[in-house]
Amino acid sequence: QVQLVESGGGLVQAGGSLRLSCVASGRTFGSSVLGWFRQAPMKEREFVAHISWSGGITFYADSVKGRFTISRDNAKNTLYLQMNSLKPEDTAVYYCAASQIARTNPQFYQYWGQGTQVTVSS
Repeated sequence: QVQLVESGGGLVQAGGSLRLSCVASGRTFGSSVLGWFRQAPMKEREFVAHISWSGGITFYADSVKGRFTISRDNAKNTLYLQMNSLKPEDTAVYYCAASQIARTNPQFYQYWGQGTQVTVSS
């Protein structure tokens, strides 16, 4: 099993930056695909980015491509999401998740963190 705990959310002005972290525990962390998802009020949970177990392959939603960067440090059991040029529409609860395969559909992810709120003011 994998347990995930996110941190780093907060309130930021449009154009600003935040870095989210997700600390994981569990023996399968190093072999898992890790992803970031987000969910805004009254909206479905949506894919943001995912990263392969080695960190060598990443994939982003079009809405964040060029602004967000996903990375991982397997030695520290930590996943990151660097978010730059933030927009009000990025406001959401952000979740990290673990899966055995790289997919954008949240149904493929077996383990989830509790989420961290990101609010971008205009």
